[in-house]
Parts: sequence; C-alpha cells; structure tokens
Amino acid sequence: MSFSNLFRKKSVSDILANAEQHSLAKRLGVRDLTAFGIAAIIGAGIFSTIGRASYEGGPAVVFLFIFTALACAFTAFAYAEFASLVPVSGSAYTYSYVAFGELFAWVIGWALIMEYAIGNIVVAISWSDYFTNLLNGINGVHIPEWLTMDYFTAKEGYELIHNQLENGTSFEIVKNSQEFEKYLAYINAPNIGFPLVFDVFALMITFLITALVYRGINESRKASNIMVILKVAVVLLVIIIGSFYVNTENWNPFAPNGMSGVLAGISSVFFAYIGFDAISTTAEECKNPQRDLPRGIFAAIIICTILYVAIALVITGLVNYSELNVGDPLAYVFTKVQDLQWLSGVIAISAVIAMASVFVVFQLGQPRIWMTMSRDGLLPKNFSKIHPKYKTPSYATIVTGLVVAIPILFTDLEMVVDACSIGTLFAFVLVCAGVLKLESDKNGPRGKFKVPYINSAYVMPVVFVLVCFVLFYFFKTETINFFTNAPQMSNSGVYETGWELFKHKIPMWIFILIFIGMTAISIIRKMTFIPLAGMLCCFYMMAELGLKNWIFFLIWLIIGLVIYFIYGYRNSKLKK
Repeated sequence: MSFSNLFRKKSVSDILANAEQHSLAKRLGVRDLTAFGIAAIIGAGIFSTIGRASYEGGPAVVFLFIFTALACAFTAFAYAEFASLVPVSGSAYTYSYVAFGELFAWVIGWALIMEYAIGNIVVAISWSDYFTNLLNGINGVHIPEWLTMDYFTAKEGYELIHNQLENGTSFEIVKNSQEFEKYLAYINAPNIGFPLVFDVFALMITFLITALVYRGINESRKASNIMVILKVAVVLLVIIIGSFYVNTENWNPFAPNGMSGVLAGISSVFFAYIGFDAISTTAEECKNPQRDLPRGIFAAIIICTILYVAIALVITGLVNYSELNVGDPLAYVFTKVQDLQWLSGVIAISAVIAMASVFVVFQLGQPRIWMTMSRDGLLPKNFSKIHPKYKTPSYATIVTGLVVAIPILFTDLEMVVDACSIGTLFAFVLVCAGVLKLESDKNGPRGKFKVPYINSAYVMPVVFVLVCFVLFYFFKTETINFFTNAPQMSNSGVYETGWELFKHKIPMWIFILIFIGMTAISIIRKMTFIPLAGMLCCFYMMAELGLKNWIFFLIWLIIGLVIYFIYGYRNSKLKK
C-alpha cells in the first residue's frame, strides 16, 4: 500500500462529470433552501435542548447562542465557497476529497453519520416525548410507559427505585421521583425473557419520514415548507405574546453560574444549530446551486439566530432559569402563566411539527452523502442506486432509516446529543481548513463564491491579546486554577487533583496549542481570517465537550478507518 495513495484527490471536473451520470431531479430554489435550513435548525434545539442550556447558563445563554451563530457563520462561508465550487450531494465529504484527499474524505463521511443519522435519533426521541405528552393530555388517553422509552433507560430507573425501596425509602416518596416512570415501564412491560420496552412513536416517525424521503425531493420540499411556515408562526407567537409577560427580575442575575455555567450548555446550544450544512447535501437538486446555496445557508442562520436569542430571553424572563431543566421548556413556561396556559397546548402541537421537519432534512442528507461515497467506490454500489421513478437514492434511504430506528431501542438521549455535536464540529473544522488549503494553492480550482479575504496577520494577534486580556482580567481565578492544575470539585462532589483532574483538560490543552500555533502561522503566511476563525471556534467547542466525548469519537473514527482499509481503499475508483 502506497502512503501517497491515501491522499489522492478528485478533480472538480471528474466529480461534476460523475454527478451528471446519476442526475437527480432539480427542483429547489433559494426559498426552498432557506426553508430546508430553517427546518433543520428550528427543531429539537429550540423546543427541547434550550431548556437544559438555559438552566446551566441562565439568561446569559443568549451570549452562547450568539457565539455559536458566529462560529457557524464563519463555517458557512467555507461551506458556501465549496458548494459553489463542487455543487454535488456529498457536502463536507466531497469538499475534503477536493482539498485533502481520500483518507480525509472518508473520515469526514464517517463523522457525518454522527450528525445526520445519530442526530435523527435525538430528533426521533424528542419528537416522541412531545407526542406522548400531547396524547396523555387528552382525557381518557394514557400511553403505557413501556412504549415511551428505550430498554436501558427503563432498566436504569428500575434499579435506582428498587435500591431506594430496599433501603427503606417509602413508596410515597419514590413515586414522585422523575425516575418512577422508568420504574413503571420496566415492571409493567410484557416479558419475553426480558421486559419488552421500546419507544413506539420514535420508531413510527422514523418509518413515516423515511417513506416520505424515499418518495422524492419534491414531496419532501412541499412537506418541509408547510411545516416551516407553521412552526415559525408559532415561534413568533410565543415571542410576541410571551414578551408582554416577561418579569425582568428573572434576568437578575444575568449569568448566575458565571461563564462556566454558560459554557456548560455548549453541546445543547450547538445542537440547536446543527443542520444548516444539510442544505449543501441537496446541491444536485438545486436549479442554480452556485448562486442559491450560499444565499440559502446565510439566510437560514441569520433568521434562526434572531429567533433563538428572542426565545431564550422570553423563557428566562417568564420563569426563573432554575426551573428550565425540563424536556419541553417552551410548553412548560406557559403552564406557569395563568393567562397563557392555553398556549402550552399550541406549543406542544407545533413542537411535534417542528421536529418532524428537522427529521425530513436530516433524513435527506445522510443518504445523499452515502450515495456520493458509493459513487467513489468507498461504499458498495447499492448505496448509489437511484430509484427509476422517484429519482432518489432509494437503497441508501432505506439503510438510513434502519440506522436511525435500531439504536432508538437502546440509546440514551444526552449521550447522543454530545456525540452528534462532536462529529459535526469535526466536520466543520475540516471544511474550514479545506478553504485555507485551497487558498494556499494559487493555481487550484475556484468557485463562483469566494470567502472575502481578511488578512489574519493583522487580526489574529489582536484576537490573541484580547482573549488573554479577557481570561486574566475577568476570569483570573479560573484561568490561574486551570494552568496550575489546582484541586477542583467534580460533578460527583469529590475533589480531583493531579492526573485525575488534568486528564479532563487534555482537549482544552490541545486547543490552546493549536490556537497559539495558528496565530503564529497566520502572521507568517497571511491566511484569510474567516475560515481560520471558523476552524478555531469549532475546535474550541469540541474542547468544551470533554474527554469522554473525545474518547468516544476517537473510537468511532478507528472503527471507520478499519472499514476504509478493509473495503474503501481496495475498491476506490481513483485506485482503478
């Protein structure tokens, strides 16, 4: 095996020629793309994970929304340049193939499974929670607990409640616990050698959306546009009506847990933005991708950021931040306002619609990436099969449905949010780095849209000094403790010292070294600032996700590399 073959690149002309041979139906305009972006972004984030982020950071979580939007905007410039250069369905996978070569392309394609397929597991479970609560709110309707969650969640709750009862805790106390519903699911489930616990509505929505996406882009476009109009209308209704009932005393203190509390919600807030890049996977179905893709990406990010900030201010103004660690925060806050309890039901219905539209976009994205990888020989040929009537990647769509449905039976929601975020951030880092790589190649290909050039030799030193000033002036104690490895209390209430403490800082130390190194390189090589800022912002958010998620992600990448060397490397069309 030649080492150089691992980094063999595909030319833009070859990619475009290959795409023409497997043409998809071209139906999408800039309004459709913007709607797809809003459909992907306004979903589980605004209806579910925003509660967890607000609980951690208080009203100051709006700063995290703005910072994350800025990072996504930097990254969006990189996506827009690549999308105008290579308007095909492969998204970051294809972009890395052009910039870095085959091995990096495979790694990105493998990482994107964590965004689209695994991300849809989160969406399916969140959708099921809202739908179940909606049904349970109807008089005379009760969904058995064993049909509303996965087996391991129920088992964990059963063991916790069982141990409490064994230790003498009264039944009256444990039945008011949040874990009691899991306990009931486990003991009341049909027994087939083990308790049969599964999330029936999560499986149902997975089947229905997969069938819709299988039918065609036109059907998916129409469904997505209708759902976007409905959910944006409800979000605006929440903002407008809720603003009249805001109690500004709930905004004091604005950052009750300091900057560490704000940053604790980084995976939840970033998950809220996941999806804008899914627009690029529809490139082959655009009427004018070079013009419309950049416009659609930026329009979606701007609109969604305004809505996110407004919603965060409203819900933290309606109730105290400490009450928001719930799965349905928007519906919850309106149950606390006597005059607005009717709106809680409206929000629950809109959440069901909103998360279904996210599902549509993500379920569109994953098959198209697999289709592109199959065209390159890195996956079996079946993945690139186009349905003769519906003009969709039919086989890849069915497999995507199975990849989402099967883990729903045993997946923990919080773990999947973090896994989805770190995989997506890694893809964003490489897309931004890819633009820097193209820029360094003066004779390389160029698209119709180009990232504006800002000389980082002048900007990065200022940014570096500003960051140091903020850290040592506003967060002096935390900064000194970090660098001196001072003892610190863990989440379990135990003081950690030495290696036990330092190992959790490894991701952040990696970021610090990269930040210093890229600052020095930017002065020497005068790189453009926007993609460099996107790369560093996304890498910083990766570092904030913690060592456990990095280890999980590295294991995921190793599994992917094993598959590549067993199948992809041997069957690559570039090799042939």
